[in-house]
Amino acid sequence: MFSARTIRSLLATKGYRLTAGRRAVVQAMLGGDDLFSVADIQRLVPRLGRATVFRTMKLLVDLDLVCRVRLEDGSLRYRLRVAPQHHHHLVCTGCGSVEDFSDCDVDAMSESVAGRTKYEIQGHRLEMYGLCPACRLSKASP
Repeated sequence: MFSARTIRSLLATKGYRLTAGRRAVVQAMLGGDDLFSVADIQRLVPRLGRATVFRTMKLLVDLDLVCRVRLEDGSLRYRLRVAPQHHHHLVCTGCGSVEDFSDCDVDAMSESVAGRTKYEIQGHRLEMYGLCPACRLSKASP
């Protein structure tokens, strides 16, 4: 998991400063829930403008410090990157927890789609939805 110091260092190596606005967003992310929305950050730091929060989130996503997670209802959440490599998300439809996984064969499918469509595939994102073990257990228990 990232710390404010790690994030500041990673921003610096990419040529970005940890401005007061960015610092406030990072502190809110580190002190909040695992999954959060832009609205959550704004509630935690009401003095920041919406545009500042959105720009900061975009930068952190672009730098692979934060992941976007699309929930089953279509809403967008963010979380600090846990897995350093390319990964996907398992989203529990019961409790909303998110787990990372990286062992999937989407690359082979991407190559096949690229071959058929002549697209140059530049990336993909995958979320799988289901019940985590704890929710399955509580659902099975009377």
